[in-house]
Amino acid sequence: MAGKGGTTYEGIMRDLRAGKYLPVYILMGEEAYYIDKISDFIAENALAPEECDFNLTVVFGLDVQASQIVDTARRYPLMAERQVVIVKEAQNIKDWDPLELYVEKPVKSTVLVICYKNGTIDRRKKIITKAAAQGVVFVSDKKKDNYLPDFIKDYVKTNGSATIDNQAVQMMAEHIGNDLNRMASELDKLFLVLPENDKRITPEIVEDRIGISKDFNAFELKNAIVKRDIKKANQIVDYFKDNPKAQSVYLVIPTLFSYFQNLFIAYYAPQPYREDSVAGYLGLKGGWLAQDYVTGVHNYNSNKVVEIISKLREMDAKSKGLDNPNTPIGDLLKELVFFILH
Repeated sequence: MAGKGGTTYEGIMRDLRAGKYLPVYILMGEEAYYIDKISDFIAENALAPEECDFNLTVVFGLDVQASQIVDTARRYPLMAERQVVIVKEAQNIKDWDPLELYVEKPVKSTVLVICYKNGTIDRRKKIITKAAAQGVVFVSDKKKDNYLPDFIKDYVKTNGSATIDNQAVQMMAEHIGNDLNRMASELDKLFLVLPENDKRITPEIVEDRIGISKDFNAFELKNAIVKRDIKKANQIVDYFKDNPKAQSVYLVIPTLFSYFQNLFIAYYAPQPYREDSVAGYLGLKGGWLAQDYVTGVHNYNSNKVVEIISKLREMDAKSKGLDNPNTPIGDLLKELVFFILH
């Protein structure tokens, strides 16, 4: 949704890198990473360093009234082509009417950036359509788990000029999840320890620097379950039971739930025993990402998968104390894995 600019992150960034700045940007949604990337780029690049003192204003929605933001936006730049006004945490703004009136006829020499996180502005508010006619309205949706491997690889290549092993990718994805800001922060830490002559992130580096065991983690437990490797699965569960801090059940259960949920969908692929068919049906970007699902189709029938999903829901509730007065988390996990494998 936009009258003059792109609405995808890539399109917006392409315009900004080309020096195309619009009067209004409304950046909103559940995924803070892209909101921060766009607003930070504007703050760092729309003005020359010597212009920032008088022409860059950053305010927080909790600390200002909408009318004050409008007053600031209506000012003219001082010895510069433009001024930039960035409103962070805009979800705390109470009265949107002054901003709605402003974005209808914004000052062309002002770049107003409104960052609204953890949700979206009510679509019934006219500010959305008015802002879209003058600039950019961008919705940053939370990414699904199957997006993470490509994000990790692209981030490593673009920001670290490095590569990352597939196992290390999966370890990071399973352990950190789809919090992209945290993922980027952890990857940045890894870049600092890579030797100049070997820019490759391995499972060993992830294990050493982030504390994810390459042998005993949610990813390896899922692998053992996919392959019905009972011995390996029990080894990992016993390790978790003896080392409660090594791997949270609150990570293990979502990891398994996500896998079996997608596995159930994979049965309906045109050719569920072919990786390319399953990858296309699940919206995965590479056949290798579908390997576990094809293996799962061989090792689990659809009725068993339905039962497993139901059991995962039950264990999730019990792990949070529902209908479970005193069973330890380790015992719950052991019961869950036994049910899945037998």
